[in-house]
Order: sequence, then C-alpha cells, then structure tokens
Amino acid sequence: MPGASAILTGRLLTVSALPTVACLFFVLTLVWAGAPGALRFKEAWETVAGLGPGEVFVVFLGALLVALVGHPLQLPLVRLFEGYWPERAARLEGLGRARQRRLRGPVVDLAAVPDDAAAVRAAGQAWFEQRRRFPDDGLLRPTRLGNVLAAMDSRAGQRYGLDAVVVWPRIFPLASDRVRAVVMDRRDQLDGSVRWSAALLLTSVVAAGLLWDSGWWRALALVPLAGARLAYLAAVHAALAYAESVDTVFDLHRFDLLAAMHLPLPDDHRAEVVANRRLSAFWLNVPVLQDGYLHTEPGLPLVAPAPQQPSAPPSGGAPAGE
Repeated sequence: MPGASAILTGRLLTVSALPTVACLFFVLTLVWAGAPGALRFKEAWETVAGLGPGEVFVVFLGALLVALVGHPLQLPLVRLFEGYWPERAARLEGLGRARQRRLRGPVVDLAAVPDDAAAVRAAGQAWFEQRRRFPDDGLLRPTRLGNVLAAMDSRAGQRYGLDAVVVWPRIFPLASDRVRAVVMDRRDQLDGSVRWSAALLLTSVVAAGLLWDSGWWRALALVPLAGARLAYLAAVHAALAYAESVDTVFDLHRFDLLAAMHLPLPDDHRAEVVANRRLSAFWLNVPVLQDGYLHTEPGLPLVAPAPQQPSAPPSGGAPAGE
C-alpha cells in the first residue's frame, strides 16, 4: 500500500485516483440515465443534483479506496502494457512481435549506408529513432510501449559499460535533486497515461455491456475506447521522454556511483568501460570486482590514482538488456 508520502506528493491522486473517479463517474452517469435501456440524461442530471453531501462523499471515498488498493499494481500494469504476457497468450505475443518487426523494418532500411549528404541526415535520423523506439531483435516486445522501454534498458549506460537494469537502483539515489525531479515527473506521466488507458479500456467494456439494449446509444462505448487509445499513445511518448531522462542520469552521475563505491575514477573512456563492466558483473553476482578501494576524509573528493594499464574486460561482462 502506498505511504503517506505518495498521497502528499500527489502521485496517488494523479496516477490512480483521477482515472478511477472519472471512469466511475462515466459509468454511474449511464446507470443514472437509465442503462441498461433507453437513456434519459435529464434523469441523470436530476439524480446528480439531488445527491447530498454524504452521498457525494461516499462515492468519492469508494473511488479513492479502489485507487488506493490498485496503486501497488501499477508496475504489473505497465509490464502488461509492455507485452510481458502469460504463456497462454504466446500466440498473441508472436503476432504482436511480427507487427513490431514490420514497423521496425523501414527504419532499418533507411539506416543503410547512404550516398549523399541528404541521405546521410535521413539515415542518421532514422538510426536515432530506431535506437529510441526499438531494441535489438532478440529483445523485441509485442507492443510499442514495451519496445521503447526495452530499448531504454539496453541503451542507457551501454556506452559507459554499465548494465542499466542492474545499475539503475544504485545510481538513481545519487542523482541531483533537479535531475531526480525530472525523472520522477516523467515517470509519473508514463504511469498516469498507462493507468488512464487501462481504466478507459475497462470502462468501455462495462459501458458496452450496460448499453447493449440501448439502441444507437451503444456508440457511447466508443468514447472511452477512443480515450484509451489516445492515452496509450501518450504513454509511448511519455516513455520516450522518460528514457531520455534515464540516459541523462547515467551521463551526469556515473562517476558519483564510483565515488559512492569508493572505487578509483578512470583515466579515460576505455578504462571507464572496463571498470564499469566489472562493476556491473559484480552486481550480477560475478566475483570480478577489482581489489583496492580509495578512501578519503569525509567531505573530500575522490582523486584518481596514477594511470594503470587497464585489464581485459571479463568474459560475458558486456551490458545486457532486460
């Protein structure tokens, strides 16, 4: 269950409570208007106008309790939208991956070696979009959202020799307040969009059942369905922004990670990659961390020792995606 801090910071309200309240109000409006059956929205308005403060409080309290209970399920919900489905959905997952490969195909073709300056720019932009939106083929997910986040997992920190999946819980607490605020804000946007999409999709299903015998009013069930689609597209764009902020954390705070571990700072990029691969492998329970720590008095910065010949990277220590 979320703590008081989640409520005070507004995450519970923006990510869980608002979608729940809005969708519950939509369903209740249909019921108050006479669903199932012919709809008379004048009756719905009269019912709303006649609600007392106690009744309004009970409705909102019920919606808030639903949001509170469902808030811990946010991560599994995002994983579901990423395309991590049970084995019985393997066929559907395969169809989704095939569709994502078709979407990825033209981007890969454009990234071929060009012949002129305009084609170079086009290929560079295509390569950039491919890196942002799609992971390597072996990590391809059946949904757009899943591919954006899988690409982030395999890309973030890679050029520094860091495995983003295993390093992220350790480097994020070291980020500056400004950087952490940006990351958390973009993560809230991602989670909120996913929750809106899921809530609206469920509302569309419930509305379709309520309006089954309501004639042309059945078309109202398409309203939350369209909203669910828009919210999902918003989630994809929010994931792209979130991935960019995760890249920023690795760019700006990777040396803070070494300092926090009391490890020497590298002399050049090659030594950095070797050291970071060792550190990532160590956190994956591979005992390859180099001997020797660098300690300083509290408050003093760590200073790199005299340059040393970097050792070869450990076998299998290359960054791995999720």
